[in-house]
Amino acid sequence: MKFDTKHIPIIITFSLSSILLLFKLAQLQIFSDTYKRIAEKTVLDKQIKYPSRGNIYDRNDRLLTYNKPIYDLECIYNNVDPDMDTTFFCELLEIDRATFENNLSKDWRSNRFRKSLPYTFLSKISPERFSIFQEHLFRFPGFYPVIRNIRSYPHSNAPHILGYLGEVDLNQIANEHTDYHRGDFIGKSGLENTYENLLKGKKGVRFLMKDNIGREISSFNDGKLDSLSEQGADLYATIDLELQAYCEELMQNKRGSIVVLEPSTGEVLSMVSAPSYDPNLLNLDENRSAAYRALRLDKLQKPLLDRSISAKYPPGSIFKPILSLIALQEGVMSPYSTVSCHGYYEYRTFKFGCHSHATPCTVKSAIQHSCNSYFFEMVRKVIEKEGFSKPEIGLNILKDHLTDFGLGKSLGIDLPSEKSGFIPKPEYYDNLYNQPGVNWKSTYIMSIGIGQGELDLTTLQMANLAAIIANRGYYYTPHLIKGVDTGQSFSDFSTPANRKVVRIEPEHFDPVIEGMRRAILYGTGHRANTAGISICGKTGTSQNPHGDDHSVFFAFAPRENPVIAIAVYVENAGFGGDIAAPIAGLVIEKYIKGEVKRPKLHQLMKEKDLISKDLPKEKENENI
Repeated sequence: MKFDTKHIPIIITFSLSSILLLFKLAQLQIFSDTYKRIAEKTVLDKQIKYPSRGNIYDRNDRLLTYNKPIYDLECIYNNVDPDMDTTFFCELLEIDRATFENNLSKDWRSNRFRKSLPYTFLSKISPERFSIFQEHLFRFPGFYPVIRNIRSYPHSNAPHILGYLGEVDLNQIANEHTDYHRGDFIGKSGLENTYENLLKGKKGVRFLMKDNIGREISSFNDGKLDSLSEQGADLYATIDLELQAYCEELMQNKRGSIVVLEPSTGEVLSMVSAPSYDPNLLNLDENRSAAYRALRLDKLQKPLLDRSISAKYPPGSIFKPILSLIALQEGVMSPYSTVSCHGYYEYRTFKFGCHSHATPCTVKSAIQHSCNSYFFEMVRKVIEKEGFSKPEIGLNILKDHLTDFGLGKSLGIDLPSEKSGFIPKPEYYDNLYNQPGVNWKSTYIMSIGIGQGELDLTTLQMANLAAIIANRGYYYTPHLIKGVDTGQSFSDFSTPANRKVVRIEPEHFDPVIEGMRRAILYGTGHRANTAGISICGKTGTSQNPHGDDHSVFFAFAPRENPVIAIAVYVENAGFGGDIAAPIAGLVIEKYIKGEVKRPKLHQLMKEKDLISKDLPKEKENENI
């Protein structure tokens, strides 16, 4: 192929152009440091966009929590005017000069701080204070607000259920599977903790190019890497705010708890622990640390302790209906078995008193009058089912049934601090009486028959026992959330799941329920009786070696198609029929009828003060 001379000009032109382009690229990228200096002066700033935390509503769509803005003040050291009016600055933010200087001075040699990048100068500034400061923000170059959301509460109710937020700790930040950073807030207790992953939402991010003095140049990569924050999911709780407030009102100046369940679903209608506190005290503003410290150091009242699920108590005589069901199921007694009571029970080396009532008793009248003699005989027959010398067999039978009833283990409520209570096994007594020549027998442990001794239950477990009897043999896992709204979808949890059946034949519930109904009409629980409502319940007086006995009561209503199951435990209140029973009766009336028509009883229970006598004098005077 012959070379065409006509192409020579074209070849020369392209060659010269290529040489010129290569020279210019070399000049820009190799010989000139212009772009190198620009790159050195430009930094990439990653800005986090915090989402709104999901709200929590009650079962009737009443707001229980909402988000309140709070401000952090960030600083870019290179942008701060050295001649700024620091005195005025400190006055606006209500800080002293030492705090200003300490917060401005950082270890600039460390990797954590750079003079051209923002860092948190002051955190948790209230909106009220910041609104004043913001009017003068133009006077203080180098300082920039960052808005966050903290929890606030339109009502002072249910703090133990809702929980509170706190700053994430370093261990959680170190976990590579989390997206938390220093200064972020996280649920520390209650529903805020259990449902943290749903409530927290998803952070957004914005990447900005800034120069060496912190001025914005442009979005990085045209904002292609930016993302919007996503609001957290809203939770719909099972509790009834009006009922919750009423229960809390009745528990003023008392120690103890109330748990109210819906038997047909396991939904928690109300759950009160007293003494309580206003949840707004812990809403992460500047006064939060002092408030939390005061609550934590109150060893007498322990307001942070959730007594409904974390305190363990002997159930007292409310255990008698449960024991009756087990004895009937095991065939050691029948509904017509009688026991005579002469004011005390005596068997071998065991002797224990009872109170005056009609005798002999069947299971119905024994529950009605809370006859100790009857239930000592009953528990003895259960434990001695295989003979006096083999109590471990009978105790295991009892223990297995109690485990079916949800005792000795956590029920699985959606709160982080639930305790399991305690049900003794044969091994427990083997260790307790591990002495030469000593073999424990039924007489060593017969106090279990009246709900004393080594038995420990939570108030939640007691309410669940009432729900099991109400349902004639089954229960659903108690829970506090019935729906989740993510904004794109709604998950409805109102259909109960995890139905758990106890191994008691249905016919055994009839005599026990009849006994509980008689206890309300004619027996120890008469102060819980409410006109127009067929309440079935049982009182208990839990012996307390450290002071006055505890007042206990559990019940369900109405007798047919029950809609409420309740347990009330009032510490150091004495006989179960005096305090716990009337409180429960009022709560049942409030829930079923929507109002209480016994104002005198309501006022009497509300004003009953079981705390002031234990307070130090100076605290008592402060409350006057």
